[in-house]
Amino acid sequence: MTTWTIDQLLPHAGRMIWLDRVVAWDAESIVCERTVRPGAHSVQPGGLPAWAGIELMAQAIAAWNGCQVLSAGGHIRPGFLLGTRGYRSNVAYFPIGGVLRVHAVRVFHDDDGMGSFTCRIDAAGVTADARLTVFSPPDPAPFLDPHNPIDPKATS
Repeated sequence: MTTWTIDQLLPHAGRMIWLDRVVAWDAESIVCERTVRPGAHSVQPGGLPAWAGIELMAQAIAAWNGCQVLSAGGHIRPGFLLGTRGYRSNVAYFPIGGVLRVHAVRVFHDDDGMGSFTCRIDAAGVTADARLTVFSPPDPAPFLDPHNPIDPKATS
């Protein structure tokens, strides 16, 4: 299994990278880790707010995509979180010092870049889960251009 650093896998930069590393990945899933550290982005005195779990899950999916793309010789590109269904966490904050294991398993993925993943976060005394819908188009440029009417296939 080829491994890359998390910053090689994500189109994010600096403090916007919320994951520390990839633990394992394959064609259908990925496991990443994040240690909650005082002073890190969005960490409060009580820890990392549980709502941040959605971003951790989305970044795990982006890292999965990065592994797939780089292993095929491609280039990392931006993707988009379209929605979250049923996010649940048993805590209000992920505790400082906690090592969060973020799992994402592909449920559906098509050639146009639409995908769905079941995700969960596990740590000592912590569980969170959700289903995320994502979009990673082969060419994200039209979706990032504020002057584009967002119709890359010119169907309208």
